[in-house]
Amino acid sequence: MTISRSEIMSRVKGKNTQPEITVRQMLRALGYPGYRLHRKDLPGKPDIAYIGRHKAILIHGCFWHGHDCKHGSRKPKDNADYWLKKITRNQERDANNLKALSDLGWKVLVVWECEIKDGEQLSTRLKEFLA
Repeated sequence: MTISRSEIMSRVKGKNTQPEITVRQMLRALGYPGYRLHRKDLPGKPDIAYIGRHKAILIHGCFWHGHDCKHGSRKPKDNADYWLKKITRNQERDANNLKALSDLGWKVLVVWECEIKDGEQLSTRLKEFLA
């Protein structure tokens, strides 16, 4: 029994992914609770937003957002033209959202999926960003 591409893609989550959950757990452990999730009133609906601090954290999947790492630079084998265009659109949208947040006075930290593996380094980045 084979699973269709459509079925596979329908299982890809947009919210509450494992990387998001890991970062949220880390923030609570560091003593930074009080964030809000997926604020629709902010450009790009940041994954994590500290409203009073005007700080947002975006957690990006390396493949989906075209990160320059071994996972993000991997080229799709099937329907490559479609996926490369989609990733390019995602990158353009991300850049627009970062600019819009900045224009509103928000500081933004982008956490890439591949960075979550090094918990100590990520912990340091989160503390510096939120200090």
